[in-house]
Amino acid sequence: MAHKIADTCIACGACQPECPVDCIKEGEIYIIDQDTCIDCGACVAVCPVDAIQAP
Repeated sequence: MAHKIADTCIACGACQPECPVDCIKEGEIYIIDQDTCIDCGACVAVCPVDAIQAP
């Protein structure tokens, strides 16, 4: 299972450049493509509001 970004996301963009497989996309809140995410956790460490949840 892939990581997920909760509604508490503030769309700061810190997570997007950290993703090695480019599966985080911008929107009203950022979203993670569930089919592409490799569960590396790189995005989790940089989220200032802890909006990214492990599977």
